[in-house]
Amino acid sequence: MTNQPETKQVYEAKVKAQLDKLNAQIDEMKAKAQQAKADAQVNYHDKIEQLSTQRDAVKTKFQELQNSSEQAWGDVKVGFEKAWNDLHSAFDSALSKFK
Repeated sequence: MTNQPETKQVYEAKVKAQLDKLNAQIDEMKAKAQQAKADAQVNYHDKIEQLSTQRDAVKTKFQELQNSSEQAWGDVKVGFEKAWNDLHSAFDSALSKFK
């Protein structure tokens, strides 16, 4: 593997794939919520709502990243990665509670 810095285009493709995967996982969680008993459904829906809000924030940061210039994308990437890490942690936490 080469030690060349990652290009903006390669990074954007990786992020898009990760967002697509996360969206599929949230959809799966919604399906499980529909099958759960009433009290569990409330918990599912609360967590899904929180995840959806955080996902939307990540999408906004991703759009900022996509719209940034080649020179500025490194700075925008830092903010995006923080939002992504927060979302990923929240998703892992929610997933562990529903297994």
